[in-house]
Amino acid sequence: MTQLEGYKVVRAEEMARVERASIEAGASGEAYMLKAGEGIASRVEQFIKQKDLERRVTLLVGKGNNGGDAFVAGTLLLGKGFVVEAYQGVSLEEASPLCQKQGKLFAEAGGVISSELELKGVILDGLLGTGFWGKVEGKLAEVIEKVNGAELPVLAIDIPSGVDGNTGAVESVAIQAKETFFLGMPKLGFFMGEGYNYVGRLRGIDFGLEAEYLHEARAAAHLVNESALHELLPPLKRTRHKYEAGYVIAIAGSPGMPGAAMLASLAALKGGAGIVRLFHPEGMEEELAPAAYELIRAPYRWDDPSEILEEAKRAKACLVGPGVGRSEEMGTFLRENVKRLYIPIVIDADALYHLKEFPKGAILTPHKKEMAHLLGGEEVNRESCQAFAEREGVTVVLKGAPTWIFHPGTLPLIIPRGDPGMATAGTGDVLTGMIAAFLAQGVLGREGAALGVYLHALCGEEAAKKLTSYCVVASDLMDTLPEILQKPFGEVEDADC
Repeated sequence: MTQLEGYKVVRAEEMARVERASIEAGASGEAYMLKAGEGIASRVEQFIKQKDLERRVTLLVGKGNNGGDAFVAGTLLLGKGFVVEAYQGVSLEEASPLCQKQGKLFAEAGGVISSELELKGVILDGLLGTGFWGKVEGKLAEVIEKVNGAELPVLAIDIPSGVDGNTGAVESVAIQAKETFFLGMPKLGFFMGEGYNYVGRLRGIDFGLEAEYLHEARAAAHLVNESALHELLPPLKRTRHKYEAGYVIAIAGSPGMPGAAMLASLAALKGGAGIVRLFHPEGMEEELAPAAYELIRAPYRWDDPSEILEEAKRAKACLVGPGVGRSEEMGTFLRENVKRLYIPIVIDADALYHLKEFPKGAILTPHKKEMAHLLGGEEVNRESCQAFAEREGVTVVLKGAPTWIFHPGTLPLIIPRGDPGMATAGTGDVLTGMIAAFLAQGVLGREGAALGVYLHALCGEEAAKKLTSYCVVASDLMDTLPEILQKPFGEVEDADC
């Protein structure tokens, strides 16, 4: 079975606990700092080279070990011919012992440490660590505001200063990072609250923590293992026919809302399904005339589900919900018949409003407002979504930035991919169709959901590169899917967050 779990995502105190345990067992905190600094320096150099920027770096140094990491990186960059200057808002004597030591070594190597903030080149943020919580105030808040207003690229060590490592809360100001170099394991706060708006691109740094401690660490979730997702793509054989390629039936659309049904159905075809049959209420024939030639359209009446139920015996997957609306007739029809389909199913949009019970193993794709409805007004959080998945026996794809996948008996998966341009009507319908296509081709449950979400997100990224995030519409994602499928899948360190 494909290993979907990538990096463990941990609470800030859990990362501190395992690091402390390793030091108590004989590991060297200083050796960790030196290795972390080496990795950070390499990442900074790589960033400057890729962007073709001036080889100049300004360190923002706090009094903790994040500041020491910054000093180590700065010393190494000095040795490579970079111009490096450090801002330290407190005297070096107030810093941690390791930070003090590395600050002196930085100065001896020719680095300048100043209490006056002068921003030049690339900014390396080592002001606050993952243990920070609360409100940034006073002089430090002024520094962060000036950094954010300087229009210079900022790279954060472990976490952008001002972001809560557990909740992602930003109570006043926080560093707006282009990239975050997380040490060891990514922190939960990256993906919650406002954290995701500040971390930028995630880059992992191995600082030497032994594998046994990484294994021991208690995860709150996992990042998806991107490199393994390629293995999930349905295999192709030369002799296959359209039913082997996957037959999807769709129950979608309602008078006045044909677009969602057409988007979801076309996405299922583009996702590799060999045949898609769209069941729609009678009277929509003219509205659906612009649909793809390849789509089979079949009207139904509220009082006669026989054709749907018969085709469900031949189909390999079903999608339900895009554009169905909230009429009482539709609600009654869905509640009476969805439970009779007995095939892998993706449930989205207003079907989530109508249905009170869900087939075991179904994939639900709500956004946060829809999830709040499913939870009966309960707060939408990691715990409540996981409890819902366990209780109902379903996979929940909580759409957003990032997308979380909850599945019974497993920790949540986080997929830190996508682009702000995907926040446009219809992109959720495209996702529903893509997931249904993979279900029909034999990629079931959590794996099918993860593959669909991941490819959907990459399509959004690619579309935004070509069109800008302002101009992406849902159908653009299907246009970029062929290009995405021809490329090797990426790694988490290349994820735009």
